[in-house]
Amino acid sequence: MRSNIMPIAFGFFVVILFGCSAPVESEKKRNSTPPMNSTDSKHISTDFNLVMLGDSITAGFGLPESEALPTKLETVLREHGANVKVINAGVSGNTSADALARFDWSVGDGADGVLIALGGNDLLQGVEPEQTDHNIRIMIKMAKTHDLIVLLVGMRAPGNYGEAYRERFDAIYPSIAREESVPLYPFLLEGVATNPILNQSDGIHPNVKGVAVIVDGLAPFIETALENSITSKKRH
Repeated sequence: MRSNIMPIAFGFFVVILFGCSAPVESEKKRNSTPPMNSTDSKHISTDFNLVMLGDSITAGFGLPESEALPTKLETVLREHGANVKVINAGVSGNTSADALARFDWSVGDGADGVLIALGGNDLLQGVEPEQTDHNIRIMIKMAKTHDLIVLLVGMRAPGNYGEAYRERFDAIYPSIAREESVPLYPFLLEGVATNPILNQSDGIHPNVKGVAVIVDGLAPFIETALENSITSKKRH
């Protein structure tokens, strides 16, 4: 997300953005892949390069590289026996359109999969949800053309944009996941949004503790989603 927004405005946006997202937990249960029952990732025994395509949350805004989300995710995945290298392809301020424009060179030829975690800056710029939906779908299709496994991470719309906008935006991710047959983690900032203990002074970028909370939720999803996807590919 953009790092040049005034802290007061940013904080106001965050309160509205995440104060209206009570249904997250139930939707998460409906749309996300369940956690693994074991820490043994049997089917990810060889090197798997997972590109995390996102904005400043992915890029690790305000944090040393060693504490950025992709780095901490990789550490936990490897601790769980998954031989996954998480490649940081986050760019602060990127919208879904920006990420689409750089998709080919950001993902690269060495990727085995891509985790798409975008949409926050689309919200901040008031991008029409249908355009965000279109951009993400194009990226998924491009990834599949290159035989990449795709994982999708969602974002939530601010209530001050109006109920109609919020409903349209929040419907993007489950709809894409269902129609494009990709695993969905419904909300990137689950458990972190609006908690001052888990965020930096701007109120939206997670601090070290916040990243740890995100990893606790996201890592099991990645493990299971990759297990299922790799197994499915082997069957075909």
